[in-house]
Amino acid sequence: MDHVAAVAIIDALGRVTGWSDGARLLTGHPAEEVVGRAAAGLLAADVSPGTLVADLLAGTLAARPLAVRTGTVALRHRDGHRIELTLTACPVLGPDGEPSGYAVTAQPPGPAVPAGPPGDGLAAEAFQQASMSMSVFDLRQRYLRLNGVACRAMGVREDDLIGRFLPGTAAGAEHSQGFVDHLRRVVDTGRPVRYESFSSAPVRNREHAWSMEMWPLRDGSGELTAVALAAFDSSEQYWARRRLALLNEAATAIGTTLDVVRTAEELVELLVPHYADFASVDLLDWVLGAEERPAAPDDAVDLRRVAHGSAVEGAPEAAVQLGAVDSYPADSAPARALREGRAVVSHAGEPDFIRWMSERDARSPETRQLRHGTHSMISVPLRARGTRLGVVVGIRDTHPDDYGPDDTVFAEELASRAAVCIDNARRFARERGTALALQHSLLPRGRLPGQVAVDVAHRYLPCGSVAGIGGDWFDVVPLSGSRVALVVGDVVGHGIQSSATMGRLRTAVRTLADVDLAPDELLTHLDDLVTHLGSDDTGEEVAELGATCLYAVYDPVSRRLSLAAAGHPAPALVLPGGTAEFVPMTAGPPLGVGGLPFEATELELPEGSVVALYTDGLLADRERDGEGDSATAELRRALGAPADSLEALSDGVLKAVLPDQPSDDVALLLVRTRALGEDRVATWDVPADPAQVAAFRQAATERLAEWGLDEAAFITELVVSELVTNAIRYGEPPIKLRLIRDRALTCEVSDGSATSPHLRRAHVYDEGGRGLLLVAQLTQRWGSRQTGAGKTIWAEQPLPEA
Repeated sequence: MDHVAAVAIIDALGRVTGWSDGARLLTGHPAEEVVGRAAAGLLAADVSPGTLVADLLAGTLAARPLAVRTGTVALRHRDGHRIELTLTACPVLGPDGEPSGYAVTAQPPGPAVPAGPPGDGLAAEAFQQASMSMSVFDLRQRYLRLNGVACRAMGVREDDLIGRFLPGTAAGAEHSQGFVDHLRRVVDTGRPVRYESFSSAPVRNREHAWSMEMWPLRDGSGELTAVALAAFDSSEQYWARRRLALLNEAATAIGTTLDVVRTAEELVELLVPHYADFASVDLLDWVLGAEERPAAPDDAVDLRRVAHGSAVEGAPEAAVQLGAVDSYPADSAPARALREGRAVVSHAGEPDFIRWMSERDARSPETRQLRHGTHSMISVPLRARGTRLGVVVGIRDTHPDDYGPDDTVFAEELASRAAVCIDNARRFARERGTALALQHSLLPRGRLPGQVAVDVAHRYLPCGSVAGIGGDWFDVVPLSGSRVALVVGDVVGHGIQSSATMGRLRTAVRTLADVDLAPDELLTHLDDLVTHLGSDDTGEEVAELGATCLYAVYDPVSRRLSLAAAGHPAPALVLPGGTAEFVPMTAGPPLGVGGLPFEATELELPEGSVVALYTDGLLADRERDGEGDSATAELRRALGAPADSLEALSDGVLKAVLPDQPSDDVALLLVRTRALGEDRVATWDVPADPAQVAAFRQAATERLAEWGLDEAAFITELVVSELVTNAIRYGEPPIKLRLIRDRALTCEVSDGSATSPHLRRAHVYDEGGRGLLLVAQLTQRWGSRQTGAGKTIWAEQPLPEA
């Protein structure tokens, strides 16, 4: 017989004739010490005669009537301590039918476990009454003993498991192979093992975490006889650690982008499926817009669904689609959570829960079956910095446990962290939108100002980085004499400050352009302005301002392009039928450095030439990756590619050069030059003789007649007479008169004097001084500009509507 039960054979004279291995394990006596000797030698010293044990061991039991006898006995272990157990004596019959002896079996609690020291009964009680699950296995992982907690956890009686192999039982099937492996490790090494597992028990409705201690049991001789196990249900600690781990994960998983919707999606991804089988995030509409938050609602609240997720792929149980607005009644859990500022939990069977389920089923009856098992819901407000943003809802159906107090605390903490991330994203979106609107308001809107000098196409792409909108800008400024100024610039940095600085520089450039300064002179004045912007009234630097700028002036009459740069990339030029090349020029220092001169470069361009002005963001990413040469080569190829229009060419350049996500703002300005021929321009050399003024008035009138502008003849005669007379009287030779028929009719008179005229109001008795005032009142605008050989006075008048 195996060691599960101890068996001894005692003859009628009380001698031991048989001794099982289980008896050896129980008493410590090997068979050679017991067999053939009187069984009475095994009795403890205090056993009283006259009992069943005394009769049995004294050999007088055979004289009694034949029967199975059971009684309590106290034996002496080989090491001297006392063993109390129950004996069952079954008669062994001889050939004559009379008992020739008895088979005595002992089935004590934990029969294969070596008996303990005196007081072992108390230890057995401690084993049975322990608050944790305790079990004893033999060396082949078969159950020897279980206490009450272990039996209740497994839902079986001890008698149904004793002697059975652990993996072969229904309870053992729930344990992992690692559990059995650890039991075997104790047997193999003889050392205690600590093991943690996460598994379910037959009578539990959820998976439990178990912390187990396994240690070897030895007999008095030190021989390994069994393995004991104590298992502590650490589920509460496990779930607490899991909630803490989720909170730690939220610190890195939520708010990875400054996008409101993506942040909400990250929150849902964190909740499902560990915390909820279905989760949704609904936000107030103002959170997704730029307007200020409205007053807190006291009744029904409208929320927009921005994210939801489910343990079932595709979230089919969602009654509200992404992007849709759902109205929550005032007594609903989400509305209450938002209004009260705390988590609201509801369970199946409660009136609010039943009403909510009915409303969901009515709205989406096709997914009613998916919600059939829903048994618990939690609604948590999203609040940040005292601002209500929305609500997150978690639902459990396949998850066995209802939401409890610990889940509420966790949900409120997680929601508060997520709300801060959502609010940060909202603030960023609002500030970025403000900066973008500011920059767009400062850049040219729609079509650029009308002029005939060039055809224009432009592109502006704000970067998508978290740094915000940059200070890139461009402009096209009509000048006198049908000329046009082309400007691109870049302010260092990003954000509203850079956009504001850009706006100030663009305004300054337009103001200086109206003065008709040469490109190098204009940049000198602009450099002084940037220097002043970077200092306070005491002259101390208060901010590091830096900017680059390229300013060019094109004259369609002379077809000359004059340009100067302040730390800005040189433009690319594509001549008709040629390839793209960069304009050779000397770029001065960036604006704000001060003290260094700027040099102008002048080119004569054939009609139809394409000039590409751009900011460094166009090539910055490729240059940062060490591909500067290939980037410029790609830009030349893109500019030289055939295109139906400047608009198509602009798109082709951006597609060829830019990455998918540029790291800096990009401004691109493409112009195709035009030329004004002799049919639109009339020029006369004027001698310094006042008597010749009438002849030039007549010549101007005749040219207007050729152009079909007879209606403008009267005013033009007065303007020509006044400007030519002033040039003869106050200027110096050479004197030239020029008429330009463009979008307006321009009259220009140039002379060799650098003295500019001044508009003044003549007194009643003054004989002169009214000429320029008359010109200013009769024309649309007038002005003067300095030239290399003197000055030019000009006046524009609109063309007749016909």
